[in-house]
Amino acid sequence: MSHTIDIKVRGYHLDLFRHVNNARYLEFLEEARWNLLESRGNMDLLEQHGYTFAVVNININYRRAAFMGEILQIATSVKTIGTRSCVMHQRVTLKDSDTVVADADVTFVIVDTHTDKAAPLEGELRVAIERLAT
Repeated sequence: MSHTIDIKVRGYHLDLFRHVNNARYLEFLEEARWNLLESRGNMDLLEQHGYTFAVVNININYRRAAFMGEILQIATSVKTIGTRSCVMHQRVTLKDSDTVVADADVTFVIVDTHTDKAAPLEGELRVAIERLAT
């Protein structure tokens, strides 16, 4: 199941060519992931145990330019949950259309801040991650 947010393209998102700069999409995607975590995640559990998220890889495909005033809808879903990493799939479309602007797979780990290593995704932590997928 995916979680969606809307972002309106503003003038400060644009580059010299008057379309959204490619680097801004990373910010849009991050905003959507944080929105998912805040709405479905157990942030208290992560904070209590000293866990934090770390993105380790992003593969993004730019499909269409986005322009000022357009409303982008970003759908975020958990694609896979491994033993130490997860992949979220994100799809950016023009709101109320099937026009894909960009899509990305974002791989992240949960870092144990006490050891600075990726925490194994098991037990209570795995349940919290699985909750993001529902």
